[in-house]
Amino acid sequence: MSDETGSGPPGTTAQEWLAGFAAVIGAPAPDAVVTDALLNLAGAAAHDSERIAAPIACWMAGVAGVDPAEALERARRYVESRAG
Repeated sequence: MSDETGSGPPGTTAQEWLAGFAAVIGAPAPDAVVTDALLNLAGAAAHDSERIAAPIACWMAGVAGVDPAEALERARRYVESRAG
């Protein structure tokens, strides 16, 4: 069975899923501030190009070890530089 927002068990929130996945990969789950920065980073990437750029930009920031808030700021500067 799935809920209206995904294919997980009914009532599973994003925060619950992320906490469980964090345990599986041995990493801390993001707090609300980090989650917000990542969602905004994903939004900046998706709105300035194709939607596929959203998760990949977040992955790139993680691989580079760039804090999500800093990655968001850099993405915003990049988007502004492309606007002309």
